[in-house]
Amino acid sequence: MKSSCFIAIPLVLSSFFISCSKDVAYSSEFDKSYEAYQKYKKENANSYQYTVTSSSWTGSNSTTTITVFNGQVEHRSYEAKTHLEDGKVQTYAKWTENKTELNTHDEGYEASTLDQVYERAKKDWLIKRKDSKIYFEAKNNGLISSAGYVPDNCQDDCFVGINISKISMPPISFP
Repeated sequence: MKSSCFIAIPLVLSSFFISCSKDVAYSSEFDKSYEAYQKYKKENANSYQYTVTSSSWTGSNSTTTITVFNGQVEHRSYEAKTHLEDGKVQTYAKWTENKTELNTHDEGYEASTLDQVYERAKKDWLIKRKDSKIYFEAKNNGLISSAGYVPDNCQDDCFVGINISKISMPPISFP
């Protein structure tokens, strides 16, 4: 009887640790994307530019472009537009920030490195929830393109997370 107890206890404990590692939805896809990002970061001296997009059912949308050099955010720009009834598009907000001005505007995605984005995805957006649907995509050549969740029974503009439309090498200079 004692010997079966010695076998049962490690078995129960190991199953607990295995189940804890599955708290992140899309864990294998996330891990592949994170590995691809580590390779990309190394090949590009931890310098890149990425664009975060958001849109609303009302017809408005925005882009925030964040530029990172050697692992440090150096530049952030933002543009917000709305689609008018006559088919025209109107820009209603547009700005840029340099390194000393980062996060001085409330609009747009915060000035973050992709390391911070991956960390937030893993610890917040991709955690399994009983009351939400989780999403993860890696359509930027294997790098993260979408990570987040939508609470159940939510109707409009409910996505909590990030959508990245493009990851590329940064420009040499800014306008």
